[in-house]
Amino acid sequence: MRFDASLQQRLEQRMILAPRMIQAMEILQLPLMALQERIDQELIANPVLEIRFEGSEPPETETETGEPPPAAPVAETERERVVRPDGATADFERLSNLVDRWDNYRDEDAEARRRSRSSSDDTDSKTEAMQNAPDAGDTLQEHLLHQWRLEEVDARAKALGELVIRNLDDSGYLRTPLADLATEADPPASPEEMEDALRRVQGAGPPGVAARSVEECLLLQLHADPAFGAGDGDLPEDALEVRLIRGHLKDLSANRIPQMAKALGATIEEVNEAVARIRRLNPRPGSVISPRRTPTIVPDVRIVWDDEAGDYRVSVERGGEPELYISQAYRRLVKQRGLDEKTRRFLAQNIRSARWLVDAIAQRRDTLRRVTEAIVRFQRPFFDDGPDHVRPLKMQEVADGVRLHVATISRAVSDKYADTPWGIWPLRDFFVGGTSSAAGDVSWDEVRARLRALVEAEDKAKPLSDEELVERLRAEGIGKLARRTVAKYRDELGIPSSRRRKQF
Repeated sequence: MRFDASLQQRLEQRMILAPRMIQAMEILQLPLMALQERIDQELIANPVLEIRFEGSEPPETETETGEPPPAAPVAETERERVVRPDGATADFERLSNLVDRWDNYRDEDAEARRRSRSSSDDTDSKTEAMQNAPDAGDTLQEHLLHQWRLEEVDARAKALGELVIRNLDDSGYLRTPLADLATEADPPASPEEMEDALRRVQGAGPPGVAARSVEECLLLQLHADPAFGAGDGDLPEDALEVRLIRGHLKDLSANRIPQMAKALGATIEEVNEAVARIRRLNPRPGSVISPRRTPTIVPDVRIVWDDEAGDYRVSVERGGEPELYISQAYRRLVKQRGLDEKTRRFLAQNIRSARWLVDAIAQRRDTLRRVTEAIVRFQRPFFDDGPDHVRPLKMQEVADGVRLHVATISRAVSDKYADTPWGIWPLRDFFVGGTSSAAGDVSWDEVRARLRALVEAEDKAKPLSDEELVERLRAEGIGKLARRTVAKYRDELGIPSSRRRKQF
């Protein structure tokens, strides 16, 4: 094996994005609340940035139009705060992970920050944000512990009951075996003590809570039903509902009514009535106490009908976003001759970073407005006639219409919402695929709507199979549909199979 050094020439094309371009793409990809958070961070990190809210005095008119003096190499801390001038891989990874970073962002936090920024007093911003944040509500465990402490039981039973409650999941089930809980008690509890504590907790909480299985959960709810004589003792074992739950849960989920009627020696009508009562029960009783909170969506753009113009008007929402500008005092200071070189480099870099940020925010508004206006043009049937008229649309069509790269369109609509005459819609939902029909192209959303309508209008005694649904859609002019496609959309709509839809 021989090792030697040599010189080689090669010709290649390589795209290197400037730091300013990377920052512009990052700002474009941020939704409104995340953008407000980014502005807050920049206001803290960059001393030359100043803000002006609506109603306040305008800043001093800027007369300088030239660029600040060239800056020396940027310090590592400054490069981390904006972007790396050499276009390092970390910048692109940070750009691609922006959506994941803001997935769990909550509107209540943004509301607290907006109120904090607009306040004119000198109160602590963190304290004010905590005061303005809405109450998240008690969890299931907190609610049950509060109720349990009001129960008149001895100290030992109360401690064991708290141990049971703290081991419940969000659905209200006790997944941990009682034998394991008994060893965690101090001192360890006997099986009889744990069973007694469990029964007391089941009686103190909502019906079905602290069950160890779906069967026990449903039986506990039946026991609390006045129709079965709540509080009068055990459930009658010969009740048809009890027999169905104890021995035929799988048949019940599969809608095997005739088989269950034959096995239980009952008529189909009696089984149907019992099944209807069982289906009114809640297999997740814990959700009654601690339902999932749905975050409020703040739209990034607003689309309204303008009577004067006779067309739809698009406006980009600013929310609590202030107007940013560069301090004139620092702009004058950086030009003073007596300023030391280190301070001059620091101010020049911050002025350049501030200008990049201001320009990127302005470019974000312009791009978002242009992209939304193009969406309105392409999806005009939706805005005129409603959600059932969304037409197939590709991002490339919008990119060609506004003369931008398709990747820019993707970033512009990522995690952003529009306030339309038909409600708040994700901008990305306007880009849908479709199939051909006798009247032209139809979107997959329209296919789903027609599929739901066919199922709702079917004969429940003879529900349509997936093959029959395909034939019905083809008869309406919607072709090129496979059975597996219809089955997939049926599952997405939460429509069970024909066997489970059948009514006997």
